[in-house]
Amino acid sequence: MPANEGCFNVINRFYCVIFAIPMITTSQISQILQGELKGDPNIVISGPSRIEEGSEGTISFLANPKYESFIYETEASAVVVSKDFTPSQPIKATLIVVDDVYQSLGKLLGLYNHQAEVKPGIADSAVVAQTAKLGNNVGIDHQSVIGENCEIGEGSLIFPHVFLGNGVVVGKNCKIYSGVKIYHQCRIGNNVVIHANTVIGSDGFGFSKDENGEYKKIPQNGNVVIEDDVEIGSNTVIDRASIGSTIIRKGVKLDNLIQIGHNVEIGENTVIAAQVGIAGSTKVGKNCIIGGQVGLAGHIQIADGTMIQAKSGLSSSVKDENSKLYGYPALEYGHYLKSYAYFKKLPEMAEKLRLLEKTIENLTK
Repeated sequence: MPANEGCFNVINRFYCVIFAIPMITTSQISQILQGELKGDPNIVISGPSRIEEGSEGTISFLANPKYESFIYETEASAVVVSKDFTPSQPIKATLIVVDDVYQSLGKLLGLYNHQAEVKPGIADSAVVAQTAKLGNNVGIDHQSVIGENCEIGEGSLIFPHVFLGNGVVVGKNCKIYSGVKIYHQCRIGNNVVIHANTVIGSDGFGFSKDENGEYKKIPQNGNVVIEDDVEIGSNTVIDRASIGSTIIRKGVKLDNLIQIGHNVEIGENTVIAAQVGIAGSTKVGKNCIIGGQVGLAGHIQIADGTMIQAKSGLSSSVKDENSKLYGYPALEYGHYLKSYAYFKKLPEMAEKLRLLEKTIENLTK
């Protein structure tokens, strides 16, 4: 090992100790990722970096071939690459060769996730009802309010300024971030993450017009059920059911700024991007992918595996599994692209039609 590299490792170890960052070597990372190490096994890695911005002591990754040029220039000490990668030039960095770069990246980022956590125990300014039941190692931070008859499972963390209404149940190992509001009687499963300022269980948008033409509120007596392993982004709203439950099934991932109406059901392992709106009583199947700013009308059903491109709108049910849809009103994706080829030519086609009409008119004179 060159003298300057050994000196850097000493400095990097000191940095890791001072800032409580795990001291992990390239050899250890390779074992964690179950990869093949090509290079120095003893480099101490202080954290991840983007390949185009890599610095000494960091580890980067190459998953997209568009970024290959950076691997020959990067200052990162190590790079995670796929087994399919064949370098065209010499590479200075140590390589860790894996089957799936994206899966390995998830594990890698988890090693260096240093966000502040809530410590187990109840902060002095938190308000916890005497009837609440708390599991082992539960943390409740400042100015959070836990209502009557709430249950919070083992290892769950409640960040500052969270409100749990009466009778709310939160499972094990959940993280409820600052500003989240969970209304009465809602149920949260295990390993659920809810990000800041999301509202769970607010009233559904239910009103009826009386004989005077005035809208009267319909009581919303149901709740929201969120199953295990769900993650919900910031500023998302999930309305409670009018009767029964609004249900978010196991493994669902919701982005920020999503509106989910009353009595909606989202199937297992479906992912939904930001600014989607789903009207009441719609059922979305399993393993669906819904792009940003999609709108779904109420009382429709979306088949398993459906993919809906961003900014699309659906007003009727999707019956065929694994459909790909785009546009408003949404069409099958391939049909939409063919149609679009004509949409953009409409002015030109209209001019040709006008000339043809004029030619025919002249021929008939």
